[in-house]
Amino acid sequence: MATGKINVSVDNIFPLIKKFLYSDHEIFLRELISNATDATLKLKHLSSIGEAKVEYGNPIIEIKVDKEGKKLHIIDQGLGMTEEEIKKYINEVAFSGAEEFLDKYKDAGKEAGIIGHFGLGFYSAFMVADKVEIITKSFKDEPAVHWSCDGSPEFSLKESDKKERGTEIILHIAEDSTEFLEEGRISELLKKYNKFMPIPIKFGTKTETLPKPEGAKEEDPAPTKKVDNIINNPNPAWTKQPADLKDEDYKSFYRELYPMQFEEPLFHIHLNVDYPFNLTGILYFPKLTNDLSVQKDRIQLYQNQVFVTDNVEGIVPEFLTMLRGVIDSPDIPLNVSRSYLQADGAVKKISSYITRKVADKLNSLFKNNREEFEAKWNDIKIVIEYGMLSEEKFFEKADKFALYPTVDGKFYTFDEMKETLKENQTDKDDKLVILYASDKEAQHSYIEAAKAKGYEVLLMDSPIISHLMQKLETTKENLSFARVDADHLDNLIKKEDTQISKLSDEEKERLKTNLEEVITDKGYTIQMEAMDSDASPFIITEPEFMRRMKEMQQTGGGGMFGMGNMPEMYNLIVNTNHELIGEILNTKTAKKRERLISQSLDLARLSKGLLKGEELTNFIKRSYEMVK
Repeated sequence: MATGKINVSVDNIFPLIKKFLYSDHEIFLRELISNATDATLKLKHLSSIGEAKVEYGNPIIEIKVDKEGKKLHIIDQGLGMTEEEIKKYINEVAFSGAEEFLDKYKDAGKEAGIIGHFGLGFYSAFMVADKVEIITKSFKDEPAVHWSCDGSPEFSLKESDKKERGTEIILHIAEDSTEFLEEGRISELLKKYNKFMPIPIKFGTKTETLPKPEGAKEEDPAPTKKVDNIINNPNPAWTKQPADLKDEDYKSFYRELYPMQFEEPLFHIHLNVDYPFNLTGILYFPKLTNDLSVQKDRIQLYQNQVFVTDNVEGIVPEFLTMLRGVIDSPDIPLNVSRSYLQADGAVKKISSYITRKVADKLNSLFKNNREEFEAKWNDIKIVIEYGMLSEEKFFEKADKFALYPTVDGKFYTFDEMKETLKENQTDKDDKLVILYASDKEAQHSYIEAAKAKGYEVLLMDSPIISHLMQKLETTKENLSFARVDADHLDNLIKKEDTQISKLSDEEKERLKTNLEEVITDKGYTIQMEAMDSDASPFIITEPEFMRRMKEMQQTGGGGMFGMGNMPEMYNLIVNTNHELIGEILNTKTAKKRERLISQSLDLARLSKGLLKGEELTNFIKRSYEMVK
């Protein structure tokens, strides 16, 4: 029997590991199973090239809980270790000093994989155990060995009578970590971190129902048997070639990833690249809502089929974090702070690659089946619009397939829209004015007025559309967007011919005075406009610039500072050519004039959806009185 001291450059590594990684102590199981997997896969490789003269067979990794003995066992059938290898890989801990370690990685917090960076995966066991044993037998013809350590730099090493190839690690669980003696907790961790490990992982047994024997009665119970409970799928879809998978395979894998998600994904993107970095994965487009915040952090990041995190910010472009699926890459530095991650060259290349693949897939879907793409537009538009705003290269590609739907259900690309609208909706300054609505019901009267003039009206209703319109206006030449209720149509699309007002300047001033006496709400700016006589007498509009800046401020920047909290501002446009306006002006009694103005204003407010509560009640009462 040999004894010795573990060679580390600090007096005691174990309290440091516990202190630094305490909040992440559950990852010990992931690290130990990863080591067991590596040992098994290395044996597979060595046996395949003839360096290991052993039968590889069908090895598994087994996890056992001994609650009574307060022990957790991790058993593999991999390479195993000789006494020399124990001394080399377990007793020689490459560690650069506690102070430097903590200083360099103080911002890493709960980032996974810190231990692995230092080759300390095995030592994560001491986060939950006050004693750890290794019983191992190498595939080489050498005696088995038994290593033991109680959490101090002291260890013991002796021969073992273990006969089977492989390694068993025994954790004597500490008093402050007894949660890891609960089968439910271990099962939870196995499903979280090891669901797709490449070697089958056994955790207990389960009961399997067998077919009834021939001649059995209907009421006879079906026979059962105990079988190994294999908790993982060693060959998940992303590890296979796209040519070997059918559409149903992708949908089945989606259900495996998200068992509580009942809606099918709209489509998928299979990622597979081995140069200049290694990355595989499958991304799914789910049905998306306009709520950006609740849809993030659904993509799972793996490293060699080991789950790492579902926070992929920095690796996946932000606009794609609303997708779902899996990304697996050994080339992502998972053991450093996020600020370093975002500056890492490999990560930037990976992010660019994912952006390009998504853009190419969307373009392909659009070209190959435009009708289906249009049908899915409302469920995917938020991702595409977000990408056009945040990634310049994606914007350039998306310009070919981003759609602009109309209130009548037609869909245009930008070039198609420009070509269709330019003849009728170009103003006197040669600027193309694109009219849009954000709510078909609330803005119905304005939409109908625009359609009556032969104008096309888009339906732009996502929460970030104001930002996108702003970008399009600055990117494209001679273009502006205007919501249909931003002004009366003759002002939104100014042509050379202007209407002549039936009222003189003096009459306009007198009318304005009459209106201001009745309309005391300071939220309205009164404008006299000469319009068609059949246009509405009163129209309430919201100035495009003010409203858009306010919306942009409310949805995360881009607007003018503080505008998000400004009260609503409206223009009251008075059609001086409408006969009702002439009647208001010529009415002799102040009471009748006040009633006509109030009724006309309330009708305009009702059309705009602004008449509510007591004011709506008063309007209804006044309307009944007027029709008596």
